[in-house]
Amino acid sequence: MQFWVQRREQLPLDPSLARFCEGHAGVAFLGRVLLALHLVFEQDGICGLRKISRFLELTQLDRVVAASYGTQQAYATAVTELINEYGRSEQQRLAAQMPDRKITVCEDETFHPEICLVAIEPVSGFVALEAYRDQRDAQTWNTSLATALSGLPVTVIQTVSDEASALKAHARDGLKVHHSPDLFHVQQELSRATSVALAARVRAAENAVGQANEAVAARLAERDACRQQCPDTDALAALDKQAAAAEQARDAAIAWVQTCRQQQEQMRQARLGVSADDHPFDLSTGTLRDAADAERLLGARFDEIERLADESALSDSSLARIAKARRVLPGMVATIAFFWRMVWSWVDRLSLPAEIEQSLIHDCLPGMYLNLAAAKAPTAERRRVLRELAEQCLSRARAGPLSQLPLAEREELERLAVEWAGLFQRSSSCVEGRNGQLSLCHHSLHRLRPQRLAALTVLANYFHRRRDGKTAAERFFAAPPSDLFEWLLSRVSAPPRPAARRPAA
Repeated sequence: MQFWVQRREQLPLDPSLARFCEGHAGVAFLGRVLLALHLVFEQDGICGLRKISRFLELTQLDRVVAASYGTQQAYATAVTELINEYGRSEQQRLAAQMPDRKITVCEDETFHPEICLVAIEPVSGFVALEAYRDQRDAQTWNTSLATALSGLPVTVIQTVSDEASALKAHARDGLKVHHSPDLFHVQQELSRATSVALAARVRAAENAVGQANEAVAARLAERDACRQQCPDTDALAALDKQAAAAEQARDAAIAWVQTCRQQQEQMRQARLGVSADDHPFDLSTGTLRDAADAERLLGARFDEIERLADESALSDSSLARIAKARRVLPGMVATIAFFWRMVWSWVDRLSLPAEIEQSLIHDCLPGMYLNLAAAKAPTAERRRVLRELAEQCLSRARAGPLSQLPLAEREELERLAVEWAGLFQRSSSCVEGRNGQLSLCHHSLHRLRPQRLAALTVLANYFHRRRDGKTAAERFFAAPPSDLFEWLLSRVSAPPRPAARRPAA
């Protein structure tokens, strides 16, 4: 006790602050601050341990908490191990009370340069698989995903990925489920094939207009000079013809610019139309769109893109990219057919009256789907339009046959409609975003060890929150997990004390 009293009196701090830091509440507060620093900035962020040490020095907390690199490194290692222990225990606990679910997984690989396989459940954002592997063939995907999902009461019914042969074989032969092509890569091929080439074409046409204007100005200047100096010469007629010809060439160049810009805008609208038509509902009316309608609309969009490419005389490489994108069209149509096949199979199991079934399919389900689409719309105006249309559909459903049902049954049907609407997945953008986050962490640390990668996965599932205030694990398991920070705080060791300062040599 004498040592503790003497230590508190010798701290180079304000006496009141020293008494607080040496007391029970102060030690608990320092432990909370140190864990928060490591969890938010070092574990979840890209902050190095030396920056944490520097923070402790600037706040003078290094006088009551050890701030050396070695001490902080040992503390960080312990926190990483505890995060992974939390992830294992919480997944086991939540899986035991989780209802059976049919899920979609979005899959892709990233490189650090080790091969990292990533699979995410897109509705909840739960990272199901994130691990380094030596290969990325179909068998490796089969084994890795089966290991990641072991112990979870889930059944994969669909995968979403690019057109990599291993990923398609993994879905077709390994999981034996439907494979949905990634719309992002279709749009990427179309954009690479047309955007740069058409933009260069417009710039060349605009340069031609500038040169034509200069030619017109030069011809007019020559004619005016000749008229002032030699008004009676016969050369004036020839100069007038040259000026008129220059003006005609300028007008033709201006018309060509307008044609190039028009074709560029038509191509842009056609590309956007591919995305707008790749839905099981018409986003302007909310009416149902089956596979035959989607095939007709998407085929017309690709026909328009190919026609504009021919008129614009795009290169063979651009035409090859367009053809590559069009080869994905059957898979896009098959995804819409798969969506309606699954929805009707689920509806048939409910054995609903015909009028309630019609209202559920034609009003309630489109309303829920449009709400989901509105959340992904690129502009505020587009989100507003989609939400208004969704509200109209839901209002018709709630004022129609569904209003005759008890409130609990109606809410259950609406919950099922939300679940069914989430079945249609056409993009693996969640995996692309996750790959980008991992790349930033790898760039900062120069290497992501398996233990650190596993900790990042736990943080993504149990620590990050969306605007609804829920973590991915809470949405996936339909139950809230234990608070990660408080769990760690109850298990991590007390903040290490600084060693006695030695005089400089």
